[in-house]
Amino acid sequence: MKRQRHAARALLLALGTGTLLIGCGGGSSDPVSNHSLQAISTRADMVSGGDVLLKLRVATDVDPASMVVDLDGTEVTSVFTSVGSQELNGLVAGLKEGTNKIAAWQRGADGRAVAGSRVELTVTNHPITGPVFSGPQESPFYCQTHEFELYNNGPMLTNAPIDLPCSVPTRVDYVYRTTGGAYAAYDPLAAPPVDLAQTVTNEGRSVPYVVRIETGTVNRAIYQIAMLADPAAASAGYPAWNKRLVYAFGGGCSGGHYIQGSSTGGVLLDDALARGFAVASASLNVYRNNCNDVVSAETAMMVKEKFIETYGPVRYTIGWGSSAGGIQQITTASNYPGILDGIIPRQSFPDLVQATVVNSRLMLEYYNNHGAGLWTQEQMRLASGFGTFGQLNSNGGSNAVRYEAVPTRPGWQNAAWASVVPVGVRYDPVTNPTGARPTFFDHNVNTYGKDANGFARRALDNVGVQYGLVALNAGQITKEQFLDLNEKIGGVDIDFNFTATRTVADTMALRAAYQTGKVTNGGGGLGLIPVLDVDGSYADYAANGNVHLKFQHFSVRERVRKANGDADNYVMWSGAHGTSASAVGQALVAMDAWLANIANDSAAGGVREKVIRNKPVSLKDGCYKDGAFIEEVQFKGLTGTSPCNTLYPTASFPLEAAGGPLANDIVKCQLKPVNLADYNVTFDALELARLNAIYPGGVCDWSKPGVEQTGLLATWLRYTGIGTYQAAN
Repeated sequence: MKRQRHAARALLLALGTGTLLIGCGGGSSDPVSNHSLQAISTRADMVSGGDVLLKLRVATDVDPASMVVDLDGTEVTSVFTSVGSQELNGLVAGLKEGTNKIAAWQRGADGRAVAGSRVELTVTNHPITGPVFSGPQESPFYCQTHEFELYNNGPMLTNAPIDLPCSVPTRVDYVYRTTGGAYAAYDPLAAPPVDLAQTVTNEGRSVPYVVRIETGTVNRAIYQIAMLADPAAASAGYPAWNKRLVYAFGGGCSGGHYIQGSSTGGVLLDDALARGFAVASASLNVYRNNCNDVVSAETAMMVKEKFIETYGPVRYTIGWGSSAGGIQQITTASNYPGILDGIIPRQSFPDLVQATVVNSRLMLEYYNNHGAGLWTQEQMRLASGFGTFGQLNSNGGSNAVRYEAVPTRPGWQNAAWASVVPVGVRYDPVTNPTGARPTFFDHNVNTYGKDANGFARRALDNVGVQYGLVALNAGQITKEQFLDLNEKIGGVDIDFNFTATRTVADTMALRAAYQTGKVTNGGGGLGLIPVLDVDGSYADYAANGNVHLKFQHFSVRERVRKANGDADNYVMWSGAHGTSASAVGQALVAMDAWLANIANDSAAGGVREKVIRNKPVSLKDGCYKDGAFIEEVQFKGLTGTSPCNTLYPTASFPLEAAGGPLANDIVKCQLKPVNLADYNVTFDALELARLNAIYPGGVCDWSKPGVEQTGLLATWLRYTGIGTYQAAN
């Protein structure tokens, strides 16, 4: 029952457009009291840019031509046109910032309002430069329109740098797909190029492969929208567009601070455009430009609103992107349901709070500087759980820089700073202690809040973690190695300097991480949409390591299963990176079919029920081998446990190798006393004394939830200040 109530609330949040007052002043028997007025370009309480697309549904016994619509008392009926026998759509402009009252009512024969016919909608308008729900905007902030290339080998968006709020006029450009498979500039006034390709959309339209690219700015981000559109037939609208939208997210994170960004997640996607999909993205939907999931979701919402107000309603929106582009799909779907209707994450992670890279960094530091002569690389690999020792170098090296406050120190290669950010504003503990800090937590300070020093609170912790426990119990490392590792592993301070003592998480930061969905919770919107997880790469046993590890996919799905009892809305494909056919394109086709089934399902049932029952019969878990698909339920396993796992075995990770759960959703563990029954080895008195000295407060009790681990406070949180947030509804 609790799960059903959650699903019902999530549906309201996904579809909701704000408070709607129907039939004000009319009795329940009044035949004209069931008109309705609804915002369809975005939520009514989160409109931006001064306009909103509305739908007016008129009672069946009322002539739509008799309806009047006004904005704060000024009539705007003329912008509404018929889209059905009893439905009118209208783009209402001229909204003031803040609260606006839009009303619709029936004009009687005497010219006055028919009693009981009035309906009202409160619309809250926000600046096109933002914010809407993300809270105080990051400062300092640097524009990059002068570094933004409109398309490959095209001009820059501006010739010179511009100032805040980084806004530029909207412009339209055209490119075309060549018969050689590239995109090139297209001149609408010239004769069509001889190498202009043709394409057939998924609705069977054969059209020239000419793409219209709209570029502009919202929320201090540069956005682009691309779709098939022949400029010679512009008066006909956009007939090649199939009324579906693909929203693209880009990867990265290190370096994604204080900047507008000079790239989007990529809108010239052949897999989508050739089939008739429109594609949208923005620079703040790329984690190497903006490593803040809330700002990313807000930007996507605002770009989608702009899209709908320009091109019309979207049948459904599909998330797209790999690596951190996958994270953004997952967190947006989970925490702000309704922006995306289905997602195709690739090379995905559950979130950026899970501390695999931090634990890798600590183990690598221990191996390099404390464990000399005691360990081989293979033994350290076994203690880490990784498939190769190179994973420690990869995960614990440059991939941990997102937590580093001083990335100019040796070994970091200044990776966390974009060149557009002046050196003089950057944090330095000695020369500029109040400067801008390039850490993940400081960049997300609206969630975490600040400590007494003005630094962002951190949800990082390794108290009680028994590194290498699984390897010890398997006889792969010795007691001395286990004890020495855990005696000397230490932690990191607020600037990410190594410390002899372990890292202790800030309690308020822990609470915020769980309440806001920074630690992805499968009980948010993620369990209520179709998910097709495509690996996109396989590197678990790469000699040099790679941050994109297969266990991350299983961690996401395990969180969905924990929250919902099953993960039947979650399909996984492995080995897609090695296919001769385009598995990614096939994934888009499969997701389109899944969402179409849901859209056409008018039968009774809850949201999750409809998602699961409308999954195409042919859409199954499986893996690819030499381009051929092997249908098989995907599960975390090693070679020999299944055909797919033999092809693509899944290695472990440091916290699981310390006894932690596959979901990897415990930031700070609850503690229990050392219990000798937990070990497959016998400790003598001196060894036991050492063990108890290492863990004076106890060791991790992974059978219990983490410290402050709770469900989401709500979806659609609104940030009201530094470290303050509340439910929007």
